Amino acid sequence: MSDKPMISKATKDVLSNVRKIVPPLLEKFHKGISPNCSLGTMKMLTILQVIKTYSPNLMVHPLMRQSHRVAESETPDQIASTVIDMLARLHVIVIGPGLGRDSLMQDTCASVIEAAKKQNMPFVLDADGLYLAQTRPELVKGYRECILTPNVVEFGRLAKSVGMEAPKAGDETACAKLSKALGGVLIIQKGAKDIISNGEKTLISDLEGGRKRSGGQGDTLTGSLATLLAYRKAYLDGIWETEGEFSAEECLLLCAFGGSSITRECSRLAFKKNGRSLQASDLTEMVPIAFENLIGEKEESKL
Repeated sequence: MSDKPMISKATKDVLSNVRKIVPPLLEKFHKGISPNCSLGTMKMLTILQVIKTYSPNLMVHPLMRQSHRVAESETPDQIASTVIDMLARLHVIVIGPGLGRDSLMQDTCASVIEAAKKQNMPFVLDADGLYLAQTRPELVKGYRECILTPNVVEFGRLAKSVGMEAPKAGDETACAKLSKALGGVLIIQKGAKDIISNGEKTLISDLEGGRKRSGGQGDTLTGSLATLLAYRKAYLDGIWETEGEFSAEECLLLCAFGGSSITRECSRLAFKKNGRSLQASDLTEMVPIAFENLIGEKEESKL
């Protein structure tokens, strides 16, 4: 594999539009001007310690509970309310990585999703967050600020939850059909090529990826999506002199395509470096390189 990705003209054209929604790094920008993201996961002391050790850049709020860790005086509504109270300070949420299927965790996240919808907040569901969409499709149906990121197995379960048959291999229309069945929810159907659809428009993310898949690589996708969704918020708010006039819906598609492309390029680079020994964490160090290869910085950011 070469140092630079092979990019088709169609992909270059979409990525050039993704670049337009990425805010430049201007001197006039200050702390607090950029939107904030949040990740919904477990509350366990050991997990929190690991997270903080892994990255001191993350702010950890130990708000979620598993059933066996609930105090007698706590109710599910009380637990959910502590998370919901934070939503006013956030602009994007990711639910799923590390979540688990504990009933209290799932119920809490369902309440948070309902509250986020009332605020028209974009959110990403991945991993066990998708289990919520499978078992309670009404949570996401018709909400067009939501991105689902199913793999092959998860896609089949989502399809079944709305009465669709599991798609046949190579069927590139299934993603649009499932999106329509869910009322226009944006779906990234992960695979050899990522198929991205809101039921009306479909994009194919076909950049070369690595040849090894290990558990946890999807976290790079959800993190990239959350970042780009935060950039989308800044773009729509007009915090800088922007190029083009993309609608909120168009921006959502661009975020999905950009997140998919960055993740695939991270996978390619990490596999080239590590080969068969590749682990999901190896993708993280490739994010800056992948971003530079595919999107790059605006000229004003380099001044």
